[in-house]
Amino acid sequence: MPKQKTHKGAAKRFKVTGGGKVTRHHAMHSHMLTSKTTKRKRTLRKATLVSPAFAATIKQMLHQ
Repeated sequence: MPKQKTHKGAAKRFKVTGGGKVTRHHAMHSHMLTSKTTKRKRTLRKATLVSPAFAATIKQMLHQ
């Protein structure tokens, strides 16, 4: 049976922490920033954890 390949689209978007949790970046931070508040833009900069419902699927795509 051949090796399973890493899903490159997922590899560019997600990262697994040392503890095994999956992190992602927020959407809505690329354009039309003038209509968003400074607080909202600052919050969108930070990475956050992926929902536990999707974490197992993403880990399988990343082979962790």
